Amino acid sequence: MDSINIFGSLAGILTTIAFFPQAIKTWKSKSAGDISLSMFTLFSVGVFLWIVYGIGIGSVPVVIANTITFVLAVTILVFKIKYK
Repeated sequence: MDSINIFGSLAGILTTIAFFPQAIKTWKSKSAGDISLSMFTLFSVGVFLWIVYGIGIGSVPVVIANTITFVLAVTILVFKIKYK
């Protein structure tokens, strides 16, 4: 694996992991009042488009990282709507 793919993979891992604390906190507290519905909706659409882009260019790290991030972001969106 060349260095640029290592950087891309590391970036994907770190930005994906960053969503776990928020998802866990929202799930445990059953509160999502401070989370912006419009921001997470736009973010989720953007991440979905990254998945499509990753598929289009054949980049496994882009697809994997963004798929996991998408699942976490949609989970937070569901909590936001459920715990309104």
